[in-house]
Amino acid sequence: MQPPSPTERFSNRVADYVRYRPGYPPALLDWLHRDIGIPATTPVADIGAGTGISTRLFLDAGHPVIAVEPNVAMRAAAEHWLAAGHPQLAFVAGTAEATTLGDASVGLVSAAQAFHWFDTEALRPEWRRILRPGGMALVYWNSRLLDSSPFLSAYEQLLLDYGTDYGAVAERYQDDATMRAWFGDGLRGQVRLPNTQYLDFDGLRGRLLSSSYAPPAGHPRHAPMLDVLRGLFDTHAVDGRVAFEYQTRAFVGTLD
Repeated sequence: MQPPSPTERFSNRVADYVRYRPGYPPALLDWLHRDIGIPATTPVADIGAGTGISTRLFLDAGHPVIAVEPNVAMRAAAEHWLAAGHPQLAFVAGTAEATTLGDASVGLVSAAQAFHWFDTEALRPEWRRILRPGGMALVYWNSRLLDSSPFLSAYEQLLLDYGTDYGAVAERYQDDATMRAWFGDGLRGQVRLPNTQYLDFDGLRGRLLSSSYAPPAGHPRHAPMLDVLRGLFDTHAVDGRVAFEYQTRAFVGTLD
């Protein structure tokens, strides 16, 4: 069986994705506004917006946002969550390489966790087209710390033992050198920020099942995986929660 395409991998995991995926630290936009100098009024194209986690970050900071998301289920979840009370928000069914947006229509292109699924060279002319003169691209994501605690080391081993294609997906995130080369002389800044998610067992289970490589219900590895997860939680939880630690990595610059 062929694996699902990047735009469809999460269609059957939307509910868990909405409830249990981590957000991004507010310090990210503090850095963007204060250190990089991008005004909070800048219109943003949030590419690969998914269920709206990244979109909400910009809305809360005052930005007008166009959320670009090809996956119907994820886009519907974002609209349900965010559309009410946000007149500066619009949704379109575009992709990173074909956004459907107008020429020079935004001042910032933002791509979060979905960036590692994109064709990062094919999208460059499209992002240049939709950016205003002097506009920038912001690329950022949460990198799970794999061995910063006994719990996270054990969780990583669980993914290696039970994940369907975890080894292939885990290698997709770009390293710092790759991102610096991608921006080239246009790079204006990069930052790493701490980001921790505290989860009870239901949250931990939902976080795992929101991952595209976690075997779903009915798969022969599903029940054994959850048994191991329960054991990990019981061993490592403190006051009924485990700490899911990330580092939010961000890069910003022009695409000249």
